[in-house]
Formats: sequence, C-alpha cells, structure tokens
Amino acid sequence: MSLIQFSRKSHPVALGLAVVAGAAGYAVAHVTPNGNTARASLKLADPAEGPSKLSFAPVVKEVLPNVVNISSSKVVRAANQVGDEMPKDPLFQQFFGREFGHGPDVPKDRREKSLGSGVIVSPEGYVLTNNHVVDGATDIKVTLGDKRELQARIIGTDPRTDLAVLKMDGSGFPAITLGDSSKVQVGDYALAIGDPFGVGQSVTMGIVSAKGRGNLGIEDYEDFIQTDAPINPGNSGGALINDRGELIGINTAILSHGSGGNEGIGFAIPVNLAHSIMNQILDHGKVTRGYLGIVVQRVTPAMAKALGQSEPKGVLVGDVSATGPSQASGMQRGDVILELNNKPVNDPNDLRNTVALMSPDETVRLKISRNGNTRDLSVKLGELPGSKEEAKNRKDHGAENALEGIQVENMDADTAKELGIQDTKGVVVADIDPSSPKADIGLRKGDVILEVNHKPVRNVTEFEQAMRTAGSKALLLVNRQGTTLFVAA
Repeated sequence: MSLIQFSRKSHPVALGLAVVAGAAGYAVAHVTPNGNTARASLKLADPAEGPSKLSFAPVVKEVLPNVVNISSSKVVRAANQVGDEMPKDPLFQQFFGREFGHGPDVPKDRREKSLGSGVIVSPEGYVLTNNHVVDGATDIKVTLGDKRELQARIIGTDPRTDLAVLKMDGSGFPAITLGDSSKVQVGDYALAIGDPFGVGQSVTMGIVSAKGRGNLGIEDYEDFIQTDAPINPGNSGGALINDRGELIGINTAILSHGSGGNEGIGFAIPVNLAHSIMNQILDHGKVTRGYLGIVVQRVTPAMAKALGQSEPKGVLVGDVSATGPSQASGMQRGDVILELNNKPVNDPNDLRNTVALMSPDETVRLKISRNGNTRDLSVKLGELPGSKEEAKNRKDHGAENALEGIQVENMDADTAKELGIQDTKGVVVADIDPSSPKADIGLRKGDVILEVNHKPVRNVTEFEQAMRTAGSKALLLVNRQGTTLFVAA
C-alpha cells in the first residue's frame, strides 16, 4: 500500500515534474511557481512478485467461457387491425377508402428481438437463463465466449420464478461449477458476469447486500440474493459468482426507480432454487409445487399483543381452503405456525417458498399455537393449483392498528351482492378517514368484519360492544373479496 504525504504553501498548480525511478519505487517532485515543492514517495510492486492478490482475474478467466450471450426473436401479433373494427357501410368505405385499415402504413405483425445472457451448466450444452429472455421466442441463438454461434431450443420454463432451461446440440461445453447459495453470507464478494447492452462479455464486482429478499412483486416466488454488483440491461440470465468462481445466482432484475440503469440494487435467483427448478424440468418436463392450502400473514407487534405473545413469533393463518390439505389435517383459522419440520417459521414468504420446493404428497410436520397452547399437526401436501386459485391463496395481507376514523355499516343483501359475498354476516367498512391516525390500519373500503377476538359480530351494535370489550387488544377477522385475513386493531 502506498503512503503519500504532501506539504505545500502555495496554490496547487504544478508547472514542472521530475521523476526518479528505481527497481521498486520512484519519487515525484512537483515544482510550483515560487519554488516550493510537493513531494510524494510511492512504492511500486516488484514485477517478480506476480499479479496483485486482490485481483479476480484468475477466477474471471476461468468463468468467462461459461457465460453466453442469448439473442432471441419472436413474432408479435399486431392488435386488431383498424379496418377490422370499421363499419362495412359503402359510404364509409367511399369516404375513407376501400382498403382503409389495411394499407402499407398500418402496423402488421412484427418480429421482436431480445438480448440477454445465460450460463452453461453442463458439458452436454444445457443453459440456465431467465424466462423473460426467451419468452415466446421462435428463434434462439447462443453466442459462446469463443465467438461460436449455435442454435438453442427451449427444454422448459418456469415463469413463476422467471427461469428457463435451454439446450445446445453438441457436447464438451465449458460448464460452470455450481455453488451452494445457502452458504452465501451478507458481505461476501459477488461478481456479475453477462453481456450488458449486447456490447460483449463484461464483469462487475460488488458484495452480497442481503439474502432472502421477497415481496417485491417481481416474480411469484421470490427468494432473491441482493447485490450491489452492477447488473445492467442484457445481464438478465447471467451469472452471479463468488470469489471462488462458483455460481451462486442467476441475475434477473434491478431496482432502478424508472431510470432503467443500475443504482446498486440488483437481484439474483439463488442457485439452489435454480438447480431445483432445472432438475424438475429435466426429470419431469414441468415444475410441480407443494401446497398447504392456507393464507398466512406476518405477525406484527400489534398482532402479537392481541395474540398474547410477548414478541412476534411464527406466521398467522388467516384462511384455510375448504378443499385444501391443511383443512383435512385440522388446521384452523387463527392458528399460528411456529415450526415446519422442526425449523422456526417467522416469514410468510419463506414458508411459501419452502413448501413450494417440496413434492406434492410429501408429509410435513407443523408446530402450531392455538389459543395459547401448542400442538403438532402432520399435513400431506397437495399440488399447487392453477394461477387464479394460487393468487388467491398466496396473498400476504399486512395489518397495523385499529378503528378510530373508520365507519362501519350493517350488511344487507344488496351490499353482499355488490361485494360478491354469499351471506350478510358481519359489518362492512363503509368509509375510512385518510387523516385519521387509524387510516393505516390495513382495512379497506368494502372489507367485511366477521369477528372480533374470535367472536362473531352480526351487526354494528355487536361490533361496537365487542370493540369496547376488547380494549387495546382487538383481533379482527375480515372477509376481503372472498378471502379471510386478520387485522390487529
């Protein structure tokens, strides 16, 4: 490390420069107009000592052949042609022209191209990338580090995690070494390798900023590694590696606040998740996921107080599907899941991701808390249903505090019909005063409050009485568009 010391009394404008060089160092003297000097002694590395120990050059040299450029194209169907929606009346055609809507200036089907990156994960030519890089592609071309261009085909995709597996014909491809993303720690070095903007292979360096990032709304299933290694357009599908050259993630997204450029917040799919998805695609041709059939919520400090906990623990079951596997095992709304297979559970997203990676028909052991008592349940997982029902059952509804400034009304048949609810039980939230300190409670207009502290309320009178009895520890059961959830009030 160089030590530089300056001493000067005049303006720092150098007019002359003298250099005396030696085998391992040199001295520099800047001569100023009034004769004063500013000296700096710098020690240079001896060439015989070899490259700097801080250099990642050997690691990068080993990994670069494993990362490829992916160019894909697809035909995008134009929206309904203008003429298709125009009247067929002869007078109209006479005024605008018989070929109106079908002339050369009207947009036709067009070919859309996309650039991204990928990682060779086996000598047989399998490549991991992002689904959005090849989504809908009819032609995929892979450019290797040695400039060879090869055609590739899609073996399978998983849009819920934004992963895709491609295959190049041939063998003997340079395959990357897979790491273990469960052992990645915040603060570890991270290198992002890809082909940003299609300019050619590039490497950026940073650290692992966080793990287990979820609830970002980027993908259905999120367990991202966050890094400040710059990830730019075209890096999607590229490699995030550690300082040993092992693959720890597939670069997939950035947080850019609309600028489109890197702002030091990038996200990568952990390699353990990517590997599991790839194996399912290769073994079964599709991805299947375990399914508990419950809606779970984070236990906030307010909820913990209402539940009688000294501190937030576990995840709260807000709803149980009438046809799901958890209902068959005896799970009830209001249960708090503390453990899954003897491992603590404190985050809804983590629970959902863990179960999704399990196989349908696998049996899991849950430790739950019900009315202050703990018990064990065994649940035989089902298979995750289609996207519509999945979306309903994966909502992680937040909640904060309670009810001043919130107006409720009795339910009636017309209101129930308008809200798409089968019965008229409970009270409906009619209005929320945005200036009230209770406005952030987590309730919404149209929510139907069914219970207060596990006791049904059938009208406004019962609701107000229940709230007076509850005092500062009120737990509301709410029906929101057919899905129930809890709100601490």
